[in-house]
Amino acid sequence: MARVFDYLLGGREHFASDRRAAEAVLERFPRAGELAKDTRDLLRRAVEHLAGSVGIRQFIDLGSGLPSTGSAHEVAHRIDPTARVLYVDRDPMVLTHARTLGTDEATTAALSADVRDTAAVFDHPLTRGFIDFDRPFAVLASGILHHMKDPAAAAAAGTIVDRLTPGSYLLVGHFVDDGASGGPRIEAAIKNMGLGTYRYRTWEELRRFFDGLELVEPGLVYGNAWRPDERTATDSPSHTLYAAGLGRKPG
Repeated sequence: MARVFDYLLGGREHFASDRRAAEAVLERFPRAGELAKDTRDLLRRAVEHLAGSVGIRQFIDLGSGLPSTGSAHEVAHRIDPTARVLYVDRDPMVLTHARTLGTDEATTAALSADVRDTAAVFDHPLTRGFIDFDRPFAVLASGILHHMKDPAAAAAAGTIVDRLTPGSYLLVGHFVDDGASGGPRIEAAIKNMGLGTYRYRTWEELRRFFDGLELVEPGLVYGNAWRPDERTATDSPSHTLYAAGLGRKPG
């Protein structure tokens, strides 16, 4: 999926099989490419806000995919070149590509782990040595929870919140079933195509991911309505398929 997503973003880190899979999705859902770009733009705006306005200097990007153009470290380093970004993905190709695309183990690192096993992420020696858990940090889950089934997604979100240092943040970007945009139909079609799990959750289901956190303005909203700027495609035809929110651990 990391390479399929890279193709949808217009990247170059993919193979013929990935392109075929992506084209199969685009044939059924022409908006998929725009939706992928919307999710990447959300990541940009969130990291700009966290690094530029809040002063966060440590990021854990869960289910990061390939660290290509517009990735978290590029955005954070434009604000502070010393900011640390840890990419986490279970696809071994992500780790390989991350090393060739510029991870330096000082400000950018990559960990191969399954996000469903939060202990494997937060307790890994690489993570413990790279992230200072005595200081606030941000966990970016801008495109991973909707790949998890219901018990796993809720459990992962809950343990992430438990692990957050007071003053730390959790970003969630997730496909949303708003009752009008056809999310369940798309979910079923993609599942039938054999392209993995894509879970469209309701607004109420998404709010539960922030239990124990204070939602940052403007709250849980459509992705492109979350702090849009001049680069945000607010008229995107796919904007009602994706939601976003940023929560802060009190303290």
